[in-house]
Amino acid sequence: MLRLLLLISWLAVPLAAERPNILFLFTDDQAPWALGFEGHPDASTPNLDRLFARGAYLPNAFTVTPVCSPSRASLMTSRYGSELGITDWIHPGREPNHGLNPATVTWPEVLQAAGYSTGLVGKWHLGLNDHFHPTRTGFSYFMGFRGGGTSPENPVLEKDGKESRFEGLTTDILTDHALGFLDANRDKTFALAVHYRAPHARWLPVAPEDWAPFEDLEPTFPDPNYPDLDAKKLARFTREYLASVRGVDRNVGRILKRLDELGLSENTIIVYSSDHGYSMGHNGIWHKGNGHWILTKNPPATANVPNGQRPNLWDNSLKVPTAVVWPGVVKPGTRIEETVTNLDWYPTFVEWAEASAPEGETIRGRSLVPLLRGQARRWDNDFYAEYSTHHQSRTDMRMWRTPEWKLIRDFLNPERDELYDLKNDPTEQRNLIHAEDYRLQQVVERLDGEIRDQMRENKDPLLQAIN
Repeated sequence: MLRLLLLISWLAVPLAAERPNILFLFTDDQAPWALGFEGHPDASTPNLDRLFARGAYLPNAFTVTPVCSPSRASLMTSRYGSELGITDWIHPGREPNHGLNPATVTWPEVLQAAGYSTGLVGKWHLGLNDHFHPTRTGFSYFMGFRGGGTSPENPVLEKDGKESRFEGLTTDILTDHALGFLDANRDKTFALAVHYRAPHARWLPVAPEDWAPFEDLEPTFPDPNYPDLDAKKLARFTREYLASVRGVDRNVGRILKRLDELGLSENTIIVYSSDHGYSMGHNGIWHKGNGHWILTKNPPATANVPNGQRPNLWDNSLKVPTAVVWPGVVKPGTRIEETVTNLDWYPTFVEWAEASAPEGETIRGRSLVPLLRGQARRWDNDFYAEYSTHHQSRTDMRMWRTPEWKLIRDFLNPERDELYDLKNDPTEQRNLIHAEDYRLQQVVERLDGEIRDQMRENKDPLLQAIN
């Protein structure tokens, strides 16, 4: 009954004709460094570079959990994964009945009730069975895959409630159906989320034109002198990863072209982001928060962290490439330095839609509209992140980050605690957690207090184990 009353109240929202369309372009495993716009010497992303230059670039955009399912749960709900019971990627074999509780009111539900035509094309990864289906959480249209991954070529995808094999490259196929949604909804007010699979591994095959810039590339490594670096493997991975990003770039160009052809560009806000960042040789690893060493000789394994694994909350895993194009409001070339997270999209989308956040739902994020309008006088740039790994390793990491400092606690493996001086060590090379400097220990004490306060605010189940 409460849910019905909420829907009735939302439907009372004035459906103003001038409300913008919202296009949310969302990649999987993409780091900000994998953009020509960001200055990477080997990246080839002409369409993304133009897109990022058309509006606001947010270089300090982060996810609150650097792995697929909890990051996506936070995106959908503006809450932390520990609040939702989703703290690591949902394993299809071990957790077939796990997912995002459909009783949680998501941002697509708010927009749908406010009169938006809502669509999701691509990856879901918030529950496999029908109980967790995207159409039960606010999407009127779904075409894609419910699990965490599919092949980059000839994928099995769901359309109209039925799974079948599609011929071609997955990134191209998803774009085809995104274009179909735009065509079908050109005369409606819509919110379309396009969740690409790329550049998630496996990266190949890609289209010949996407592979061509990298076929003979001798890539630039971010940390070429890292001890025991497996340079041959890293070079191959880098080429393949950047080619996969190039495939996304080419398809984003197709979407932008269709918006122009349909006359929708001036009334469509475009957001580009990713579920988390990625390392490719940074700090000696590849992958994301559940990182893997890319070395010829790995550090010793421990009881909870097997050989080859390096769980982390480094910035390269947490930072996401983020831009907002808001025609007539955000000037091209705008750069917003404030710290934002994926929790912030929910209230931002709701404000753009001139809707109201549902009463009784916890919304952790902040609307980015004041930042985008240049009206935010004060902005808290601290942020909290978390990641409890369950599959490749076992950890309980919680983090507090300021623009100057980062403290990472692993409450299951306290010997893994880390402190970084981000001003003097932005690449997080020197762990200061054991430094005897009294001033550093004061920093640890202060940030540890922030971590525990946020855990209490979240009613984090981990508190029962550590208190």
